[in-house]
Amino acid sequence: MSLNQQLTTNNNQLIAIMGPTASGKTSLAIQIAKELNTEIISVDSRQFYEEMEIGTAKPSPQQLAEAKHHFINNLSIHQEYTAGHFARDASETIHELFKTHKTVIAVGGSTLYYKALLEGIDDFPSITTEAKSRVGAIEKSNGLAGLQKSLKEIDPDYYNVMDFENPRRVIRALEVSYSGSQPYSYYLNKRQYVPDYKIVKIGIDIKRDILYENIDFRCDEMINSGLLNEVKELYPYRHLKPLHTVGYSEYFDYIDDKLTLQEATSLFKQHTRNYAKRQMTWLRKEKDLKWLAPGEVLDYVKGGIEFKI
Repeated sequence: MSLNQQLTTNNNQLIAIMGPTASGKTSLAIQIAKELNTEIISVDSRQFYEEMEIGTAKPSPQQLAEAKHHFINNLSIHQEYTAGHFARDASETIHELFKTHKTVIAVGGSTLYYKALLEGIDDFPSITTEAKSRVGAIEKSNGLAGLQKSLKEIDPDYYNVMDFENPRRVIRALEVSYSGSQPYSYYLNKRQYVPDYKIVKIGIDIKRDILYENIDFRCDEMINSGLLNEVKELYPYRHLKPLHTVGYSEYFDYIDDKLTLQEATSLFKQHTRNYAKRQMTWLRKEKDLKWLAPGEVLDYVKGGIEFKI
């Protein structure tokens, strides 16, 4: 019997808990993992890095003790790690877990990494030296704002759904666009990929005003927990790609006297809300996504979801 036949016969499944930042995904995933006696795959690319603790809203030590998580604190900010690397590593871990569990939980808000895991990696043109130089010149002259403007001009479709506050994503999209004959979005969704396990996608349906309240509360909680001290410790490494992200870049600008502390905090909250909005834009386009209010998710799982044995 082939692996695919065996997996199909055993009805192995991945329950993917999806939703915007601060929607309560982590707590729900832990509750489900405990209910099904299984483990969790983290699909939050910022939580991979052990040095980035407070600003990434990692599960607390207590939460990590309640259910085993994979892909949290597994990397250093000095390591290069892509969605392709994650898709390969997470797939291997999931299949290993299927040897002892019928169901595995995935949770997180990194849409690109979720896409890589569930749909496979698209084939992109090789990045040319000319493209790298062109993008580097834009960044040097006009910074992130210049990169964003260039991407919006060349690929508005991708710009409207991506995390354009993340320089890594913007640079990658521009380099691909300048290296090939088409914009970055053209190369997406070209590969036909079918995982050899069943997938149940659950989307956290949370009202926007409640979500924004959660975001403001979480940001304040991070600040009160020592986010600024963490940023100061990481300041010498601010050039590294993992640190070009919300919650760090704003306070790097504060340290550089480009923003006041109040301005940095205001932007931190605004950029987080913007990110949540882009996550929701992506999620609304997801197929076969079961939308549930936070209070409905656990009951839905307990009641026997479609693929549950």
